[in-house]
Amino acid sequence: MEALRHEPVLLDEALQALAVRPGRRYVDCTLGRGGHALAVADGGGDVLGLDADPEAIAAVRARIEAPQAGGTASVSSRAASQRRGGGRIVLVQAYFDRLEEIAAEHGFVPAGGVLFDLGVSSPQLEDAGRGFALAKEGPLDMRFDPSQGEPAADIVNKASVDELARIFREFGEEPQPRRMARAVEAARPVRTTTELAGVIERAAGGRGRIHPATRIFQALRIATNRELERLPSALGQAVRILGAGGRLVVISFHSLEDRIVKTFIARESRDCVCPPGTPVCVCGHKATLRPLGRKPVTPTQAEIARNPRARSAKLRAAERL
Repeated sequence: MEALRHEPVLLDEALQALAVRPGRRYVDCTLGRGGHALAVADGGGDVLGLDADPEAIAAVRARIEAPQAGGTASVSSRAASQRRGGGRIVLVQAYFDRLEEIAAEHGFVPAGGVLFDLGVSSPQLEDAGRGFALAKEGPLDMRFDPSQGEPAADIVNKASVDELARIFREFGEEPQPRRMARAVEAARPVRTTTELAGVIERAAGGRGRIHPATRIFQALRIATNRELERLPSALGQAVRILGAGGRLVVISFHSLEDRIVKTFIARESRDCVCPPGTPVCVCGHKATLRPLGRKPVTPTQAEIARNPRARSAKLRAAERL
């Protein structure tokens, strides 16, 4: 089963950054197939696992309940409390911008660590029906939670050229956003992933080393799930639920996410965030974080060879003051 073969990125590095200790409480804001969360529980930590994708929650529940895992569970449709190794795992289907509310509800405040592993997971890419993969024929959906919001097809087929160009430029860093937007408008209705990939390929004049639709698919996924809108709020909530000495750990896979995380940690590491040149501090801001390391942690060549998805990963961590 593919879900069981999914390999978490920077696993050892994330566990080290979280400083997992038995009996402490941790929140995994992007559960995925549970690799990080289950490792924390195996180390004795209690884990609150969030994921907007109901299939991710079901897959992790199945892993815990498997006979070889020795897990037991009290399961409901949207939340489950289970045991794994020395730790307790609580599973909740939710976007991570509800972190503070859910952590308080389930007794995970103060937390010893909060982990984000951002982006799309391998099983989501491999499921053609989810619409994340440009090389697999499927509907233009791309929602992490298929029961919420509108699918990517609505953006593709209804947005103006100006709005499409903005999405492609801001969320995909597409160098020719208006050209791609006009091509999409001219091809409407665009119904499937491979149709859209073909439209972009023709507009780009062919394929390069990386398919030209890669940036477009990234942009549409981010826009559909409001990923960059949700992230700053979730980071702020993570700081508020962390206890003194608790760790914030974020793994990102592209520059847009990493820039938000880097800027957030830098801001929260300063006592004053007034604009440069302000003669006297008027903001009243106090530092809440201490960065752990000056540069992000990146995968080893051995991990990249074993798991090519890891190649663009960056891990940043900070400690709650």
